[in-house]
Amino acid sequence: MEQNNNNQINIELTEDIAEGTYSNLAVITHSNEEFIIDFVRMMPGIPKAKVKSRIVLTPGHAKRLLKALHENIKKFEQAHGEVKDLPAAGFPMNFGTPTTEA
Repeated sequence: MEQNNNNQINIELTEDIAEGTYSNLAVITHSNEEFIIDFVRMMPGIPKAKVKSRIVLTPGHAKRLLKALHENIKKFEQAHGEVKDLPAAGFPMNFGTPTTEA
């Protein structure tokens, strides 16, 4: 039986990209043409945060990403239990650590 390879894609993952980039905050903005997701790394006690990566998507790709994330979170929760959401107050700027004074 002959296989149809027209729907396959060969994706290269280089070593430096495979290591990943840690982010604990995402800032999402959009225009009429694109969605921009800035992945930020915040550190405890430091008021300035750095954008570590920026991804620019078309609205169609953003919607497909949302659907894929939803499906994967659902599978994850089926295997590992419910993922707890942050309180409505927002992102904990001190990461739950006690405040200190110099």
